[in-house]
Amino acid sequence: MPGKSNASTGYSYTGSGTNSSGNHWCSRNYGTSGTGYHYSNSDDSYYYRNPNGSTYYNDGKGYSKYTSPSGDVYRSYGSSK
Repeated sequence: MPGKSNASTGYSYTGSGTNSSGNHWCSRNYGTSGTGYHYSNSDDSYYYRNPNGSTYYNDGKGYSKYTSPSGDVYRSYGSSK
């Protein structure tokens, strides 16, 4: 996957793998905007770190948390599917 471009989203993959806990990760290059990465975890949760410093976490069960580049935190406690 390294170097694979995704023109529709404006990034290319620069690395990927699975850690010892069975969680998949991949890193992304957004060009002049910087880099980011995401984890897709074995417990159905996932996490994104974006080039602007914002983060997004979803536990896969209805809870999510977004942290903006300035540090503002937004949480949602919606029900899962």
